[in-house]
Amino acid sequence: MVADNIVPTRALGPGGPEIPVFALGSWNIWDRMERDDAVALVQRATAAGAGFFDVGNYNMGPHAEGARTDILFGEIVREAGLDRSDYLVCGKLWLWDYPNTGFDDWMHTSLDRIGIDSVDTVVVGDHMAPVDIRQVVRDIQGEIDAGRVSSWGINNWPYDEAVLAIEFAQAEGLTPPSFAQLKYSLVRRSMAEGPFYGELFADGRLTLQASDVFEGGILVGKTSPGRKIGADVGGIRDAIIAAWPGVQKIAEGLAVTPAQLAIAYCLANPATANVLFGCRSIAQFDDAIGALTLLERLGADPIRDAAAGLWLDRDVNPDGTWFPPGGIAGGVAPAPVS
Repeated sequence: MVADNIVPTRALGPGGPEIPVFALGSWNIWDRMERDDAVALVQRATAAGAGFFDVGNYNMGPHAEGARTDILFGEIVREAGLDRSDYLVCGKLWLWDYPNTGFDDWMHTSLDRIGIDSVDTVVVGDHMAPVDIRQVVRDIQGEIDAGRVSSWGINNWPYDEAVLAIEFAQAEGLTPPSFAQLKYSLVRRSMAEGPFYGELFADGRLTLQASDVFEGGILVGKTSPGRKIGADVGGIRDAIIAAWPGVQKIAEGLAVTPAQLAIAYCLANPATANVLFGCRSIAQFDDAIGALTLLERLGADPIRDAAAGLWLDRDVNPDGTWFPPGGIAGGVAPAPVS
């Protein structure tokens, strides 16, 4: 049995909330679970101090699939007997149809689907076409002023537009983003450790929320995922599948499971505020706790050294987007971060 309140916390960036280093959810996870398993999982996670859930309305853009994951989450936490004060929610605001569909509409829809009045923080993405970043910052401030959200972060934004959002908010006395949700794992490191966002993390202007840390299950041995998984930025998925035996060997050498290695690697980066991963059972959650033990036992540097050879996306665009170097806005990369 996992002890109560065993999961530590870190600040979700400057001005962000104190959050557990684990974030559970990850895309349409609740749609794929039996109700009893889901209820038991959120109860165990919350008791362990990991009551932080990533929840979004995915019925938009390429994800217009009729998913009910946010509705199901609301039902699950209520069935689990949790009060709103027992858990934190990271919501999602999308830029697919912005500003035609404004944040106010998205927030009301999302909150109504979950059955809550506010989220604790929100991720603004995906940034797939040019938008007025200054207006985005103003509109987010409107949601903060209305009490529907307390802080915010970004994902898949070009580096220079992330900087613009931070600097414009500071200049205007508005709330800047406090974190970036980026693909980050044993094999995908360019966005988080490269010369773009790496600078923002090193300067303390943002922290990192690591997502897709298992590469849709490939890094824990599911080399032929039977479901839709995250985008293959840079087209390196075949190389990731080929790297699986190496991941397994490193984990065995450290006397841990591959999942524990994957999570511990992300947490070994001081820029990481928390790790977002899919978890479908109490057994998987309890296994994830072992990542904390590994980090305490070895420390950050030996874990990073053991996995040094697994960096597979060194030549993939590191600026935060899924586009060629320079991203949508065509920015110029700053000097590499040491």
